[in-house]
Amino acid sequence: MLGFTTINVADNERVLLFRNNRLERLLQPGEYHLFNLSANIEIIRYDITKPELNNHLGRFLIKNYYDLLGNEVISYDTKENEVGLVYFDGKLSNVIPPNTFKMFWDVAVKVEVKIIDISEDFHVDKRLLPVLVRNKGTSIYVAGSNSIYYAEIADNHVGLLKVNGKLEKILKPGNYGFWRFNQNIEVGILDCRLQNMDINGQEILTKDRVSLRINLSASYRVIDTEKVAVLLKSHTDFLYREFQLALREVVGTRTLDAILEDKDIVNQIVEKRIKSKAYAYGLSIHDVGVKDIILPGEMKSILNQVVEAQKAAEANLIRRKEETQATRSLHNTAKVMEGNSTLMRLKELEVLERVTGKINQLTVYGGLDSVMNDLIKITEK
Repeated sequence: MLGFTTINVADNERVLLFRNNRLERLLQPGEYHLFNLSANIEIIRYDITKPELNNHLGRFLIKNYYDLLGNEVISYDTKENEVGLVYFDGKLSNVIPPNTFKMFWDVAVKVEVKIIDISEDFHVDKRLLPVLVRNKGTSIYVAGSNSIYYAEIADNHVGLLKVNGKLEKILKPGNYGFWRFNQNIEVGILDCRLQNMDINGQEILTKDRVSLRINLSASYRVIDTEKVAVLLKSHTDFLYREFQLALREVVGTRTLDAILEDKDIVNQIVEKRIKSKAYAYGLSIHDVGVKDIILPGEMKSILNQVVEAQKAAEANLIRRKEETQATRSLHNTAKVMEGNSTLMRLKELEVLERVTGKINQLTVYGGLDSVMNDLIKITEK
């Protein structure tokens, strides 16, 4: 129709009608014929099944055209210490940050916004956590991830809640959420179980200037979480450095022989020197032990030669003892046989048996008596 514009509004739509850049009407579902011969007509179409009404002029429209919009549009303006929880038909669907203005169509979907004051209590209600942080792939998960600092503390661990750099609270095992707005939230995790620490590859000079590479192992436990959190930036770095210094002090004041002779003394002294210092910082030392003492190549060769010489000397000593024992036994046997013809004869027969046992062929002259009496004969001198 000449001079007229036709506008169709669906049942799930609302249309803002602007004439000459001024909001004139909110069009409900239906068909409209508008005279536009001399006027500049502009429309903005909205799907009211999507409740959030996005318009950069939102505050202005609500303030100046509330009579046109008020029956179907609701608005919320959070303050600097407020957070809004947006529910669509009873389901948590979005989070409104502080200092934020939002408008919603309150027609096809029931919209409710709960305002939370976070100026004093920035903890997230534990009943909200599963919805905000575990429904991955949903819009509320995205909103929750951007709005909440989530921490999960496992068994035998504690959490160190720091707000703007200050330790606020020690958290027991469990799940926690904190609003990120207006403050810097950080949760550190401390493992309170017995833990191992390896101090490997320590190059140290002994008192007699022998270079050793030593590997040390220790076990420890966090017993005062507040001390560890307040007094130490990193308790593992602290322990590692203290073990290093103690090991260097103990090894550097002893000779190689003293260290090799009794490694346990090194363990005991290192543990004693670390224990009291660690306790002052909330740490308990349970065990310290030298795993390996590695000698340089030349020193290892020399030490092997010394060990080889010691073993050879021990073998010679044993051999000499055995020879002496054998001589003493022969001497005792000779004394027993002396003046005893029967024993002498038995010895002759024993020797005869050994001799004949090693002969392949024996030719006898003079008969069996000659063999028995003349072949082997032990005589006294």
